[in-house]
Amino acid sequence: MKVTEVRAIPLAIPLRETTPPSTWAAGAGKQILVRLATDDGLTGWGECFAYGATLAVCNVVEEALAPIVLGQDPTQIESLVDRMHRALMIWGRRGLAMMAVSGVELALWDLTGKARGVPVYELLGGLCQSRARVYASLLRYETPTQVRQAVSAALVLGYTAIKLHQTDVESVADAREVAGDSAELMLDTNSPWSVEEAIRVGRRLERFNLRWLEEPVWPPEDYAGLARVRAALQIPIAAGENDATLFGFRDLITHDATDIVQPSVTKVGGILEVKKIAALAAAANVTLVPHSFYYGPGLAATLHLVASTPGVPYVEFPSVDLAAPLLADPIRFAGGAVTVPDRPGLGADPDPDVLTRYPYRASTARPFYLT
Repeated sequence: MKVTEVRAIPLAIPLRETTPPSTWAAGAGKQILVRLATDDGLTGWGECFAYGATLAVCNVVEEALAPIVLGQDPTQIESLVDRMHRALMIWGRRGLAMMAVSGVELALWDLTGKARGVPVYELLGGLCQSRARVYASLLRYETPTQVRQAVSAALVLGYTAIKLHQTDVESVADAREVAGDSAELMLDTNSPWSVEEAIRVGRRLERFNLRWLEEPVWPPEDYAGLARVRAALQIPIAAGENDATLFGFRDLITHDATDIVQPSVTKVGGILEVKKIAALAAAANVTLVPHSFYYGPGLAATLHLVASTPGVPYVEFPSVDLAAPLLADPIRFAGGAVTVPDRPGLGADPDPDVLTRYPYRASTARPFYLT
């Protein structure tokens, strides 16, 4: 079996309109799929992180990585990933290029599982859990009143854990009032503050019994500063969504900067890299909770990782659906938990009609900023 085609497919499937609205909706409605085809008729699907420079990531897939993978046996994943990493040495050890590597790597796993007739979790060491608890990952909202609405809606859907993306204390207070004591709350601030600001605001947040405070420090790679925040607060610290490769997480953990590591399978380098990070985290007694605000192969790959890795307490799940399901068989949750796909590969083939209906067009795309 040889790879005969490598293609990046940029999409713009909007989020379903909901109340309350969010300025984040435009960015979250971007996707990049990676399609690998083989000479014996198999197709593998992966996903790259897409919210930023979408077409640039696609270009890395097709110009820099496709020549490495074409004509090769897709089941030789470790060797192909090593070659991709080495090819990007000068300009691609994190950021857009590593997002491209991630998408190709996920597609290789999907192909390998399909070729062997087993779900990817069987290739990763077998099943530790067939169902995983989910938490609702909310968008960011303009007012505390909108946060109250969003939290109420998540509770109605059956979520027992909810992550906010606010940066003001009032919104967190209102969210806790709505959620009561029975639901867990997390807070992801997306790196807005200096160390001193993070400590000052963090102390005001301690009374809300947050499960974790995520990425409170700018820049996110200031591990020494994040360690100071962790030492000063009673709230557990989570970080790593914006990092890449095992070595970035080694530095994060070595600085004692976090209680929870959050590698993103579409940013960090793929499944192999997350499994290495999982071993590193386990050795340091740090909890692994992957970032996974995705709807396609990225979410499916995260589920296979969680299913095959002991001790992962949650799966992040988008709180808002796409206007049209990306997958032919969408991943859904029920009763606060999600079932891991047991079809060969990732079990995340896209709906062909959706690929045709929602192409990404750079001329009409709106930029996405974390503010």
